[in-house]
Parts: sequence; structure tokens; C-alpha cells
Amino acid sequence: MNRASKILAVLLIALTATVTAQEPAAPEADSLTENVFEGVRRAAAQENISTTLLVVFIVTVISLAPAILVMTTSFTRIIVILGFLRQALATQQTPPNQVLIGLALFLTFFIMMPTYQRVNDESIQPYIRGEIATADEALEKAVAPVREFMFRQARAKDIKLFLDIARLPRPDTPDDVPTHVLVPAFVISELTTAFEIGFLIYIPFLIIDMVVASTLMAMGMMMLPPIFVSLPFKIVMFVLVDGWNLLIGSIARSFA
Repeated sequence: MNRASKILAVLLIALTATVTAQEPAAPEADSLTENVFEGVRRAAAQENISTTLLVVFIVTVISLAPAILVMTTSFTRIIVILGFLRQALATQQTPPNQVLIGLALFLTFFIMMPTYQRVNDESIQPYIRGEIATADEALEKAVAPVREFMFRQARAKDIKLFLDIARLPRPDTPDDVPTHVLVPAFVISELTTAFEIGFLIYIPFLIIDMVVASTLMAMGMMMLPPIFVSLPFKIVMFVLVDGWNLLIGSIARSFA
């Protein structure tokens, strides 16, 4: 790993982990920003990175942050499940995309909080205080909790798939699995789990659609779209069983 990539990785972790791992009694925003950029300045000074190049790193991190959030956190599973729910309810754009994405983001922060708290406590803050001397060591300590989270959710067969594609030998320990193999395996596993949960979500709503369609056909009401009749029943059922509470609770517990 060259010097530029080292600083880029440390900066990326600093800007994402430190912000998301704050407790309610955290310092003010100005103090938080000062701590983050103090770590950035130390990394730049140790690796002899110029100010201009540092600005380029910051812009690059900002542009890559959404991809990092999607690829290494619980966001993918959550947003796919919420999308399946909306399609199963057949409520078109209700809830709207902004609401679903916002809910998925806050659930992601909630689920990832223990992981990023470890990143902050074990890597970011020690590096800012000077307890960790090099960017390499800070990066290694910061990546470890994130890798542990991804390993808990990734399926062994998906990791094996990418190891075979990359023509890498079978690892003896989890530490031997490269991060560039773990990340896509994690994403594939998340999509698989999300589709499995989405299938289970669809079943009760599909039963309602089938019952309504059969009833309308038996009554000879061929011209009335079944969706117009089944939609209120699906909404009422979802509300009566406290569907949001059950769904969000199940999603959060699926990462335990």
C-alpha cells in the first residue's frame, strides 16, 4: 500500500467512524471536527503529504463515503427489505423514497454503532492523542472491527466464491482473507438474506391478494381490479399486527 492510499484510508475511517460513534454527551461539533482534522494533519505530516494533495484526499473521501456506507454496513439489507415491503403492500410511492432511505440510514447508524464505537476507541482517538505512531497501525486497528462485523454476516460459500475467482489459496484464519475479497462476499450475502426476508414478507400479502381475486371472480366482478379491494385489507392487517414494530425489530435482531 503506497503512502497516498494509507492516508486516504485513515482519513476515510476518521470521517465516517468518528462522526457515527458519538454518544449523546459527545463534544460539540467544532471540537469533533478539530479532532478529526488533527488526525488528518498528523497523518499528512508523518507521510510527507502536501496540503494540496490532502485536499484531493478529502474530496475523494467525500465522494466515496456513500459507496463505503452501502458496501460495508447493514444499509444494503435494510433498504432492500423496506423496498420489498412497499412492493408487497402495493402502495406505490408510500412511504416515499426519502422516508425509506432516511429510516434505513438511521437504522444503519443504530446497528453499526457498537462497531464504529470500537473503531473510534481503538484507532481514531489513540491516533489523535499520539498513542499510535503510524498510519499503518491506525488503519489496521480501525479495519479490524469492521471486518469482524462483515465476517459475522458473510456466508462461507460467498467468501469461497470470490477466493476462487481471485485464484487465492484457502485461508487458514479469517485474518488471511483479503478485504477486497471480504467486501463483495459480504454484499452478496446481504442481498441473499434480504431476498429471503423479502420472500417471507410477501407471503401474507400474496394470500390476501389471492383471496380477494378469487372472491371477486366468484362474484362475477371481473372488471373491478383486485388491487383496489385488497389494498385496504393489506394496510389494515399490517397496522393491526403492528407491522413496523415487528419488521424493524426483526431487521435489527438479524444482525445480532
